[in-house]
Amino acid sequence: MFQIVRKQEMAKGSIIRFDILAPKIAAKVKAGQFVIIRVNETGERIPLTVADKDEFAGIITIIFQVVGKTTALMRSLKEGDTIKDVVGPLGKSAEADKIGTVVMVGGGTGIAILHHVAKAFKESGNYVIGILGSRDQELLILEHEMKAICDELIITTDDGSYGERGFVTQPLKKYLDERYDIKLVYAIGPIIMMKNVCNLTKQYKMPTMVSLNPVMIDGTGMCGGCRVTVDNKTQFCCVDGPDFNGHLVDFDELEKRNSIYLKDEKDSLLFSIR
Repeated sequence: MFQIVRKQEMAKGSIIRFDILAPKIAAKVKAGQFVIIRVNETGERIPLTVADKDEFAGIITIIFQVVGKTTALMRSLKEGDTIKDVVGPLGKSAEADKIGTVVMVGGGTGIAILHHVAKAFKESGNYVIGILGSRDQELLILEHEMKAICDELIITTDDGSYGERGFVTQPLKKYLDERYDIKLVYAIGPIIMMKNVCNLTKQYKMPTMVSLNPVMIDGTGMCGGCRVTVDNKTQFCCVDGPDFNGHLVDFDELEKRNSIYLKDEKDSLLFSIR
């Protein structure tokens, strides 16, 4: 059993942060890796990328959005409550070597994953530029935490309620036009955002990594549920990723596969609150 030592409701209560006591995982997990959680004996298994860790306190941080029955159940948990299973670390860690200037682009709850990876790049001695996107100001997360990491930080909102009005690709294009020292773009967020970022960076022949979020079940490469097509080859996100060369990812296929269960997720959430 894994105890929730801190709970924070973020972004209108639809995004939740848990700090979980998991010393063995905290000692080993690296930026970009994930865990699989099962709330109780009859619960489903869901993958969540670790947003941060405190190795000395033995704590890992996860941030999730309430989209279905399981995440709704998790939102009902309180500080001091326990989660039955937290398995990890799983997946390959991000390659955060010292390369120079990197641009970290995050959207929505993808900012939670971006935070841990940006921290790793900064600790390796890189100059880190952050671009965060959100639908509106109230849905923006981890702004202050990212400010503490990044040498430069740009905020965009779709509705213009905060920061620059528009999408993350707009300031990214400006950086690519004006700076010649950028070595890598790293993008995490909604599939359409990552796709648009990669379409842009491909024009500049700028190396771009993305962290993918396909449907996942067992997290060990056995079920095949998380398969994605990269460079016309089948890859399994849980063991081959989650990071991939964004210019080689078939985003159209990924989007179709991820939308298969959207109605079921909404139905299960409605059923759970009746």
